[in-house]
Amino acid sequence: MSEYSWPSGDGRCQAADAAAAWTETVRSLPVGTPVAGEVIGRQPFGVFLSLDGRPEAVGLARVDRMPRCVELPTVGRLVTGEVVWHAEHNHQVGIVLREWAEHEDLLPRFVERVGDVVTGRVTKIAPIGFFVRIADCVEGLVPVTEPVADLAKIVREDQDIPVRIIAVDLEGPRVLLSAEGVSWDGRVGTPGPGGFRP
Repeated sequence: MSEYSWPSGDGRCQAADAAAAWTETVRSLPVGTPVAGEVIGRQPFGVFLSLDGRPEAVGLARVDRMPRCVELPTVGRLVTGEVVWHAEHNHQVGIVLREWAEHEDLLPRFVERVGDVVTGRVTKIAPIGFFVRIADCVEGLVPVTEPVADLAKIVREDQDIPVRIIAVDLEGPRVLLSAEGVSWDGRVGTPGPGGFRP
């Protein structure tokens, strides 16, 4: 992940002429206007944009409109989006980036699939279990419910394995999985309600 920065070295987040040109900015960039620009600053709450054709305007794409599995674009990247609000107090134009707006959150589709077995790819092995990607931006945890000497000998990252969907928490958001037929120590694992046991 790229480090954070403000649009200018002095920590100000607005173009020099933003206040003087604010009325014209709002008039020429009403809500719904498609825009393009370059990322000129990056903070935990979003990215600042220099908008093409409006050098006095500063766009802000806030992280609260960003899909949970997407990273903020880096400084210097060219992006496109749409105007969604105007903030007169700091003369910023709110932008939702096109890639964010077009991104479909697939997690809700899995609520009705609890109990189903799907094939996923192991993405990370941790002391608490291992994570499996079951769809674009949807990962679940297969928790280890009993001590295992070396989980990396049982599953490996980038391995495709069948898993059962045990629970889906949209608020968390979390997906709980159990492994189907994973073997360790020469034995086949048996899926359990909270994970799997040898």
